[in-house]
Amino acid sequence: MRWPGGSGRLPGIGIALLIAAAALLLLRGSGGSGGSAESSGPDRGERVTASVVRVVDGDTIVVTLDGVEESVRYIGIDTPETSKPGQALECFANEATELNRRLVTEGRVVLGFDRELRDAYDRLLAYVWARGGLLNAELVRLGAARTLTIEPNTARAGTLARLEAQAGRAGRGLWGDCPS
Repeated sequence: MRWPGGSGRLPGIGIALLIAAAALLLLRGSGGSGGSAESSGPDRGERVTASVVRVVDGDTIVVTLDGVEESVRYIGIDTPETSKPGQALECFANEATELNRRLVTEGRVVLGFDRELRDAYDRLLAYVWARGGLLNAELVRLGAARTLTIEPNTARAGTLARLEAQAGRAGRGLWGDCPS
């Protein structure tokens, strides 16, 4: 291979740089999420309606989307864990799960997507609406969730942070019931 515009051969380091650049472009094209680039599902920025199959915990549900069951992780929040292997139940975990279950009782939700569609576990990452409200925000507002900002899905990070500060000041949910 000849160096563009030159007369010498491309040095070995040049080949390595070209390979690295190609790998970076491939990673960017797949969203860099660790999920499969061929994963089916919605497009970025799209909103879709889905049927809730079950509530996994305070920030994860399983839905049916186009006839396929999908695990959906709520963007921008983190609720106390109900079942981490080798760890005890976290304070307010059962309450957060039950609140999530009550919020999705109608069985239909609207999913909205940010820049990255899937996480490393191939779960859909979504903002979830039910009963006319954004559940991600409602869980934070009620003190059942803390904010969890992970780039590049940050479109609602400011709103969630503001709601978290208000819940903390008011001592709502985990802010009043759990030791810091």
